[in-house]
Amino acid sequence: MAAVRRWSEGMSSDNVKGLVLALSSSLFIGASFIVKKKGLKKAGASGIRAGSGGYSYLLEPLWWVGMITMVVGEIANFAAYAFAPAILVTPLGALSIIISAALAHIILREKLHTFGILGCVLCVVGSTAIVLHAPPERQIESVTEVWDLATEPGFLFYALLVLTAVFILIFHFVPQYGQSHIMVYIGVCSLVGSISVMSVKALGIALKLTFSGMNQLVYPQTWAFTLVVVTCVVTQMNYLNKALDTFNTAVVSPIYYVMFTTLTILASVIMFKDWDRQNPTQIITEMCGFVTILSGTFLLHKTKDMVDGTSLTSMSMRQLKHEEEDGFDESIPLKRQDSLRIIP
Repeated sequence: MAAVRRWSEGMSSDNVKGLVLALSSSLFIGASFIVKKKGLKKAGASGIRAGSGGYSYLLEPLWWVGMITMVVGEIANFAAYAFAPAILVTPLGALSIIISAALAHIILREKLHTFGILGCVLCVVGSTAIVLHAPPERQIESVTEVWDLATEPGFLFYALLVLTAVFILIFHFVPQYGQSHIMVYIGVCSLVGSISVMSVKALGIALKLTFSGMNQLVYPQTWAFTLVVVTCVVTQMNYLNKALDTFNTAVVSPIYYVMFTTLTILASVIMFKDWDRQNPTQIITEMCGFVTILSGTFLLHKTKDMVDGTSLTSMSMRQLKHEEEDGFDESIPLKRQDSLRIIP
């Protein structure tokens, strides 16, 4: 309680705005996962699935509803980064896991085991620990300051590692293992996402300063960050669609969240030097928060096929019913459904 009191007393109005925007973002994004997947399923029933390289979902109105919902959430998230540090905003994405898992259970009939619910709780607890010990926002007066931070050797080395890993995943692992290993698609999304968040934060700061009277649009650095944001977001959306269409939503959401959050905070620590403004106790507490989140994700992953009070026979009958109604089986989340359906 003492930590909560100290944290709340030290919150600025900008941090409060950032928190509200981040929470709103999680609500929209969590719901968008479900709506988009419903659209992907409808599109896959009449064309080539996104997981098999198809783009028929672009003609599906339901997918666009989900996309618009996600865009609204991302805009709120974008604004949040302009007011609060990434290490504070990013962990709040845990709320989207809870919303996504709950709606997947209700709407998509993707069952969530009791231990899966415990995993969601652990994700929230870990995120709360990180939020309560987040560092203060770095005061920046110009987008050129962010550019100087982004071009320091430490972050340039990180960005080079990320780009190398992304190209290896896309050109070597995606063709061979994309349909059978969930970490391939999510790995691309998370790695690219860590770079996009740094650029989003830079662009958000530029717009915030511009609206306050200090025009940042005259600097080429602002437009360079904009180009990076557009490129990264398009890449993320493409491979996130593939992951959602191929694997169980209740598994995609938490794994993507953990990888994306971990890499984003790592990028923020390197670029904005967040930990330089913290004492060892705060840093250790944040690391414990990460371990708690990882534990929650592990529970979600290990219990993905477990359903309370359901026998193997009744589960098989439900799988066949779902297969007839939806065109493919959703109960096997980590592998393609080739044995249960015919890919056109």
